[in-house]
Amino acid sequence: MRRTIRNFILIPLLLAAGALGLFIAAIYAGIFGSLPDKGDWEHMETATASLVQSADGELIGRFFLENRTNLDYEQLPAHLVDALIATEDHRFYRHRGLDTRSMVRVLVRSVLLRDPNAGGGSTITQQLAKNLFGRERHGYLTLPVNKTKEIIIARRLEKAFSKEEILTFYLNSVPFGENVFGIETAAQRFFSKPAAELSVQESAVLVGMLKANTSYNPRLYPDRSLARRNVVIGQMERRGYLPPEAADSIQNLPLGLTYSASFSEAQTGYFLNVVKRETTRILEDVYEETGVKYHPETDGLLIRTTLDMALQQYALGAFRTHLGVMQSRLDAQYRTQAGRQQFERIVEREFQRSGLSGRGHEVRWQQVFSWDGIRADSLSVRDSLYYAMGLLHGGVFAIDPASGAITTYIGGIDHATHPWDQVMARRQLASAFKPILYAAALETGIAPCSYFDNDSLVITDFTGYSPVNHDGSYGGRYSMTGALAHSMNVPTFNLFMETGFEPVNRLWEEMGFSYPLRNIPSLALGTAEARIRELAVAYAAFANGGYLVEPYTITSISAPDGSIIYQNERSRPTKRVVSEETSLLISAMLREAVNNGTAASLRSRYGVNFPAAAKTGTSQNYADAWFAAYNPGLVMVSRVGASSPAVHFHSGTNGSASVLALPIVGMTMQQIQSDPALKQRFIRPFPSMPEHLVSALDCAAFEEKRFFDRLIDRFRDPTVTFEEEKHEEKPGLLRRLFRRN
Repeated sequence: MRRTIRNFILIPLLLAAGALGLFIAAIYAGIFGSLPDKGDWEHMETATASLVQSADGELIGRFFLENRTNLDYEQLPAHLVDALIATEDHRFYRHRGLDTRSMVRVLVRSVLLRDPNAGGGSTITQQLAKNLFGRERHGYLTLPVNKTKEIIIARRLEKAFSKEEILTFYLNSVPFGENVFGIETAAQRFFSKPAAELSVQESAVLVGMLKANTSYNPRLYPDRSLARRNVVIGQMERRGYLPPEAADSIQNLPLGLTYSASFSEAQTGYFLNVVKRETTRILEDVYEETGVKYHPETDGLLIRTTLDMALQQYALGAFRTHLGVMQSRLDAQYRTQAGRQQFERIVEREFQRSGLSGRGHEVRWQQVFSWDGIRADSLSVRDSLYYAMGLLHGGVFAIDPASGAITTYIGGIDHATHPWDQVMARRQLASAFKPILYAAALETGIAPCSYFDNDSLVITDFTGYSPVNHDGSYGGRYSMTGALAHSMNVPTFNLFMETGFEPVNRLWEEMGFSYPLRNIPSLALGTAEARIRELAVAYAAFANGGYLVEPYTITSISAPDGSIIYQNERSRPTKRVVSEETSLLISAMLREAVNNGTAASLRSRYGVNFPAAAKTGTSQNYADAWFAAYNPGLVMVSRVGASSPAVHFHSGTNGSASVLALPIVGMTMQQIQSDPALKQRFIRPFPSMPEHLVSALDCAAFEEKRFFDRLIDRFRDPTVTFEEEKHEEKPGLLRRLFRRN
């Protein structure tokens, strides 16, 4: 009987032991994937990030597998190591990678008793193994396979390295969320100081994050982080690393967070995305040519870029200052009773359109952007959409018109929470389109001093569409210069009728715009859509004498030994899109816009006194505001608008381009003017105008009609048939007298 009972117990145990042995042997044999050896983790330790520099030599970002900075053991504060061991693995110095007592505790309490507060059984060395090599999926065997692998790797690590080396390796590689790895980078991110200068309570905050780096993030969830910090302090007291009175004192201290966003996120995140894509393309070309493969995340390259960091910071300061003010004004508009009701209708339409109406009450924690700082908040799907739709967005982009080098790149309000690049977003150009139409007209031979009627008209074959001047004025006639400088819509429409669609469309395509034009009357007023980057390229042709440039970000790439992998050897652009005469004439007209037209506040308000040409653009219902300014040394374009055209200012007091977009460029140019180095680099004189072009522009911007013309007006037909006239040549005398064309 005893033998039967013994066999009944022993045989299953032997079978289980045999199965476990086979399972472990299968892992060693690589059936569930190969096990890393010492060479693998030494290679991971030596992986080096590539550095990205601005044109003026500043470090502006890195490309890496992990955002970390390695420290030596001697650089780690003793209380940091104490907090880690007390909280994560208090028998660390007594085991060789596997803490059997903790494993048994986890098996009994977590598996058998289903205690959710039993804690984990992994040692620091096992956690290091997981951090270094991650976990793979193996169906139902995922957990046992990965746990077994981590135990094996942990034992190998304990044989290969000392305890101090393991602690150092762990603290240099452990993730803290926000794409931050390692204690040094975490200390800089959350407390703006090196790890060596952390206080006991600060070390406890960071060690507390290791349990769940998002849930205990001190920026997102300060209350949770504070509570978790005090748990760590309590463990340090319990394990004898802190006396009770010191622990009590520390637990009463505030969190003391001094958060510092990463440089790339805060100032150059959007630009670095473009650099990364361009780097990848260049390195692929290098591989095809040389057979040598470089990896920007691991090979320690030095990437020099075109970004001027001083100019970037000036533009970013102007962008943040101005949009913060304008956001508060938009918020105030929609806080009124009528404004709130209108905004709620807009959000409801978007909510129904998005297909999320059934999930409106779902709540989730998320990072919320505001100009006062990013915060964590618990918002329903509906509330999240409500908040997001009320935000103003924008972008700023600047290039050297002679080469295409990108000198400024601001792709949005915050790269971390709103990574969508506004420089590449397509929006209606409004009057910023007009210089392209005027250039096409000049190219067809229309004289700069040609005059165009400013009388109201109706287009019969487009449901009575009628171009309207922004100031509501009519009458008289405008020269091309006057109409463009003052952004008059009716004369511009008449110019479009005389020019025809094909010359405009041809120039549009040659300038590289991606969105096709539609041959409709409102095209003259700027219903075409384009990107900020594309408009800058078009205006660069006016600034550089008529040539098309291709924007670029990288000047050179070097290997760690200093050898040059890639050198940008672009020469002056050779593809002409407009004649030199046309570029000079358009620049002269747009300089008049700065001196006496819609961009006059560039001088009167911001004191910009160097030669500059500029154009405003305000789209329908103030949905988007554009401003582009240039001289031969710099082209800068800004655009501001909410994500939905339905959300906008209700009047030009806040919504016009001169108020909403111009100030960003105006404040930036003000700084350029006061900075000797930038002034020397970016402010260049316009070329002298030949005498025949000066004469061609020598006419009044506006003139009242003479008595004979006013008399004829009484008999003119106030309607225009767009389809009949759009392909015709310049009208003859009778048509000039009896039709508005």
